[in-house]
Amino acid sequence: MARIPFELAETLAAVVDEGTLDAAARRLRITPSAVSQRIKALEEQLGRVVLVRSRPARTTEAGSAVVRLARQAALLEHDTLVTLGEDPAEGSRISVPLAVNADSLATWFLAPLARLVQRHPIVFDLHRDDQDFTAGLLESGTVMGAVTSRAAPVPGCRVSALGAMRYEAVATPAFVAQWLADDPVAALADAPLVDFDRRDDLQNVWLARRGIDPARPPRHYVPASNDFATAVRLGLGWAMLPRFQSADALERGELMLLGGPPVDVALHWQQWNLRSPLLDAIADEVVAEGRRLLTPAA
Repeated sequence: MARIPFELAETLAAVVDEGTLDAAARRLRITPSAVSQRIKALEEQLGRVVLVRSRPARTTEAGSAVVRLARQAALLEHDTLVTLGEDPAEGSRISVPLAVNADSLATWFLAPLARLVQRHPIVFDLHRDDQDFTAGLLESGTVMGAVTSRAAPVPGCRVSALGAMRYEAVATPAFVAQWLADDPVAALADAPLVDFDRRDDLQNVWLARRGIDPARPPRHYVPASNDFATAVRLGLGWAMLPRFQSADALERGELMLLGGPPVDVALHWQQWNLRSPLLDAIADEVVAEGRRLLTPAA
């Protein structure tokens, strides 16, 4: 039976994290040649390719499984040393990769992480992606936990409901006066809107519910959550914003609600199904914060 030496698995994970063999070598404090030799030895031992040497480097399906093993082993080693009263890695902090959607990152997600770093020797490596795609980062072994819209557990993971991020259609009063004053519903077909990126379908869902063909309106694309909200406040177009981001501007009269039903996006916390005190502590903080601030899911 093939065995996977931890040193080789750890080296592959470092290459994936850093993007190149040279950068991984600097992190591991060995030569790039030694990194290459370790990857070759791992591939020979497993009898399959684990790394695509692109820029950035990426794993094959087999390599993703090895990276996941490396991260799980590092986490369990850390927990074991803490249990034994040892100082893991002589005072250095374990890196915990997590995936989160942009709106959660911009609003509620960082506060529980800030509390965690006060109590645990950890640093966070955050991967931002759409909530419909963060679960894929769990499947590949890239992250240990994720905020995701996926309710069904990823294989090898457990899931906890967080609540729903509620989005409402808003625009500036000046935008409404210019574009939506006469026949607000019909005018939506021509009024510019703001999309986060080409995978953002929130505006499309809201338009379809109002009987408007989502393909008709002109669009701005602003792929950063805070900048997205700023674009709406500056009048580039209307968009769906969570109340976290719109409340102050609505109160000051800088934005106004366009009506129509809100769009709720149910969010879940998924993490590796390991007996890890550290990972459980992260889950406790994130889930409690989500359930405190998000809209209860239907």
